Amino acid sequence: MSDHIRVEGVRAFGFHGVLPEERRDGQTFVVDIDVELDLSSAAESDALEATVDYSGLAARAVQLVESDPVDLIETVAGRIADMVLADPRVDAVSVTVHKPEAPVGVPFSDVSVQLRRSRP
Repeated sequence: MSDHIRVEGVRAFGFHGVLPEERRDGQTFVVDIDVELDLSSAAESDALEATVDYSGLAARAVQLVESDPVDLIETVAGRIADMVLADPRVDAVSVTVHKPEAPVGVPFSDVSVQLRRSRP
């Protein structure tokens, strides 16, 4: 059985991208995190210590988006996934990083990458 904690629509301002203006001006990124783990202990105990604190997940995702610019949002998503999997209670995680202001050159509503990582 796999339970989920989802945090969707976390917004942060970062300077990621391959174009000079992306690194200079920055833009808003939006992150969705879906954590797979066993929540039975948390459900039984009603104790925050028995689960992954979603406010902490959101705050750490913002920190990762706002620090150390990289070229690709794939790299940003990977950093967030690694952070989530550092918690031994987590079985797997899916991370989507949206770049709604990406310089695509044509009208569009969103650009995103999604990756899923799990324990071996």
